[in-house]
Amino acid sequence: MQDRNDIFRHDYLNGMRQVACSVAVVTTDGIAGRHGATVSAFCSVSADPPTVLICLRCDSRIACLVEHNKVFTLNILPQERQDIARTFAGEFDTMNPDRFAKVALTHLEGLAPGIDGATIFGCDVVRTEQQGSHIIFFGKVKHITAENRKPLTYLDGAYRRIQDDSIRLSA
Repeated sequence: MQDRNDIFRHDYLNGMRQVACSVAVVTTDGIAGRHGATVSAFCSVSADPPTVLICLRCDSRIACLVEHNKVFTLNILPQERQDIARTFAGEFDTMNPDRFAKVALTHLEGLAPGIDGATIFGCDVVRTEQQGSHIIFFGKVKHITAENRKPLTYLDGAYRRIQDDSIRLSA
């Protein structure tokens, strides 16, 4: 017989599959080393001061390095860069362990590298908080490169593109 918590967890994960999210790559660089990972758990916190948050698994390499480096860059990928999302998700690590090898980068002084063509938020870590299996990193935004491109999205276990058939709702 399944435990109620297992059933609830399963239902929770199925429910979250129905939430469309932009796809981003979090990069970090510093004394602990350079790394990057594909994520969809991030959001804006405040415009004053500009602050974002990212959620990373506690047991992940990226979380450990962000915690030690005290910097991260949130790169919101444009919809045509599914290849970068797959690379930083680790799909090709056995063929090429350097995830940065074939990616054009933007150097951000004192911050982690940005990915060319992405909307970039270069951040200093200002606060961390553990919640369950994840660490929440709050980042004060020190650099922004805003691209006017449609983001790559993730929904129901697959990468998706946003269509141009938007509907405007009246107030």
